[in-house]
Amino acid sequence: MYRVTPALPQPLFDIAATRRMEQAATTGLPAHTLMQRAGLSVARLALALAPHARTVWVACGPGNNGGDGMEAAMHLRRWGGHPVITWLGDAASAPPDARASLIRARDAGVAFSESPPGGLGPDDLCIDALLGIGATRAPQGRMADWIAALNAGPAPVMAVDVPSGLNADTGESTSIPIAANDHPTLGKCKINAKNTLTLLTCKPGLFTSQGRDAAGTVWFDDLGVTDLTGQPCARLNAAPALRYRLHASHKGSHGDVAVIGGEAMGARGMGMTGAALLAASGALHGGSGRVLVSLLDGGAMTLDPVQPEWMFRTFEALNLRSLTVVCGCGGGEAVRRVLPRVLSQSLQLVLDADALNAIATDRSLRTLLQQRGVRGLATVLTPHPLEAARLLGSTALAVQADRLGAARQLSIELHCVVVLKGSGTVVAAPGETSVINPTGNALLGTAGTGDVLAGLLGARLAAGHQAFAAACSAVYLHGAVADDWPAHQALTASALAHRLTA
Repeated sequence: MYRVTPALPQPLFDIAATRRMEQAATTGLPAHTLMQRAGLSVARLALALAPHARTVWVACGPGNNGGDGMEAAMHLRRWGGHPVITWLGDAASAPPDARASLIRARDAGVAFSESPPGGLGPDDLCIDALLGIGATRAPQGRMADWIAALNAGPAPVMAVDVPSGLNADTGESTSIPIAANDHPTLGKCKINAKNTLTLLTCKPGLFTSQGRDAAGTVWFDDLGVTDLTGQPCARLNAAPALRYRLHASHKGSHGDVAVIGGEAMGARGMGMTGAALLAASGALHGGSGRVLVSLLDGGAMTLDPVQPEWMFRTFEALNLRSLTVVCGCGGGEAVRRVLPRVLSQSLQLVLDADALNAIATDRSLRTLLQQRGVRGLATVLTPHPLEAARLLGSTALAVQADRLGAARQLSIELHCVVVLKGSGTVVAAPGETSVINPTGNALLGTAGTGDVLAGLLGARLAAGHQAFAAACSAVYLHGAVADDWPAHQALTASALAHRLTA
């Protein structure tokens, strides 16, 4: 068992693959073996997390996740602890392994209760063994009540395999909107755990969308099954290797990035020059040898005294074939005018913000983008969920409901690398195993941080990285700055750019 950290390029398996591997492992082992291993692992982590707990409430569902909880309670009782099991199943209909663990828990003298134990304090522990990967609909009835009690109580919660009510594939809640006559807690029925011990495989839903908040710190135990033959649906992004620069190099050795955007004052009645300058800052502090800035429609800057390294150019003066281009940051409507040439001539291209919105509504621009992939030109899109939805003709809600699927679909349709931003940023590309990024936090939820990412990505491309690798390393480094930032201090986009490393 170990804690899952960004240092590990962990493979991620969806529910279907996990069930296949579980079945294959079970076939070669004596009955009840995997549940015994799972219960022992849960008990060990519980003891490590709450060594002084007076009471451990083990909330058990009717299936095998509940069996894991009962097996863990048996060990805790034998070790001198005081677990209390609440169980939603019955012996007649329980799966065979869960029934075996029920007998073992009763034989060990574990207390069973019809209702959650009272008097729990912050030094106690709650174990969520209600659903695991078995969630197919919103919890109701007593299960919904217990989930509400687990979330509201003072004792920290440890989830077994997956927080109950969370979709292990997508990271979305299985809850549904509350209707007038529904159970009063329906729609809020998802465990928010402080720790999650995931078993046999790591699941993608723990690391993206709502999963990062619901799972807390993720621990993993393969249960001794190391010959996993299934194909991972994704993997966790890992820290990029340090890249050392040769002494005998110069500014031209590290690539030229041109940032095109920053509409001065468009139809929206607001200037967006700052977005382009933040992207330029991301490129500069991300290691680009030279950064050119082309402001659109009235942008008259020729020098920034705070950042004199930037070289301002008119769009017409740019030789796009010799540059890595970052286009769209604050581009407004003006970006439509330059996109045909940008899409046709740029050998390496990052498209963000208004460039994506323009492509979403213009079929000719979309065709030019798709042709880039056919020609073998590197293109990276960096949409947030709403921008991705516009490109897919969908909704942000649908994108968030399956972030991995949405990113894959978009990359295949547009023949490019897609960086779907958000909690657990997804990087997808045709022919590649998708990546979920484990770095970053809510400090990045401020204006301009996406522009900085686009610039950093341009710098990684300009430095010679392949498009998929450039995207993976850029999102990792971008998020790592936020993780290292003091939690009590606001992180501005400009401060983020200055903390980047090449």
